[in-house]
Amino acid sequence: MRNLVLLGGGYGNMRIIHRLLPNQLPDDVMITLIDRNPYHCLKTEYYALAAGTISDHHIRVSFPDHPKLKIEYGTISSVDLEGKKVFFHDREPVSYDDAVIGLGCEDKYHNVPGAPEHTYSIQTIDQSRSTYQALNNLNAEATVAIVGAGLSGVELASELRESRKDLNIILFDRGELILSSFPKRLSKYVQSWFEEHGVKIINCANITKVEEGIVYNHDDPIQADAIVWTAGIQPNQIVRDLDVEKDPQGRVVLTPHHNLPGDEHVYVVGDCASLPHAPSAQLAEAQAEQIVQVLELRWKGEPLPETMPKFKLKGVLGSLGKKAGFGLVAERPLIGRVPRLLKSGLLWMYKHHNG
Repeated sequence: MRNLVLLGGGYGNMRIIHRLLPNQLPDDVMITLIDRNPYHCLKTEYYALAAGTISDHHIRVSFPDHPKLKIEYGTISSVDLEGKKVFFHDREPVSYDDAVIGLGCEDKYHNVPGAPEHTYSIQTIDQSRSTYQALNNLNAEATVAIVGAGLSGVELASELRESRKDLNIILFDRGELILSSFPKRLSKYVQSWFEEHGVKIINCANITKVEEGIVYNHDDPIQADAIVWTAGIQPNQIVRDLDVEKDPQGRVVLTPHHNLPGDEHVYVVGDCASLPHAPSAQLAEAQAEQIVQVLELRWKGEPLPETMPKFKLKGVLGSLGKKAGFGLVAERPLIGRVPRLLKSGLLWMYKHHNG
């Protein structure tokens, strides 16, 4: 029996499972899913969990139940590519015939002294829970500093404003205008929303050091009762330790068929893969669709196409609390109520089809 091992129960590997089960998996192939948690986590909603506007069970989806799917729980320590084994800190290794590495990302601290030790995170569900506890326990009029004004930082700041109107929120943005990679009309709308809702934005920020309760912007100290880091990501440590070719961001360079060069049995999906788009759940799912196609052809012994189709991504949607949002759909900027409703609808559909 051939063993397809999926490392990580994120968006990409969940899509692979749902495409192969119940009817597309060959009779001689089993799937083994490895994860630390006994459920799939909706990482795109961690900001709301940390802010306290949704409860834990809203962002958990049960793994599928199928006789050809075996679920193993444990904390991975390393992957032996030559021996085709996955090693753990707390249990016996698992062998694979084919593997898809989808272990996600971690915070990238850009060598800022004190940032790993003195900031909270929303990269994992456990970290998001800890961040919620810290923010929920703050006294009235306390100050929260959010370092990084990308999509995660913006959504966390806006959701926290709804959850705790009594807090002083400071959002540090390295650009001259928030969300500077988006169309200017959209960026101005988001910046105006924050100004109207009493969130202080510090543009052109450069965080040089973090201490307990202090953020240094251009070496100037700013007091904060809690500091949350949303200023960049990097591949999981397990992937960073792999002796394979990587791009300047540390993501694994792949063939057009999403496997390691020289190893057609190991694929990388999602945040750890070097792809021509910014990491996202949507991208991980699109890549997973192609990985399934490649696996099916290889299992049948059929030739692969020389190239795979370009990914067709639908766009980006972000929330500003529960009643407003922003997005870029088919290169068209959306602001206000509509993108927020679209995002809520897509989340409901995802949970409905995967739960």
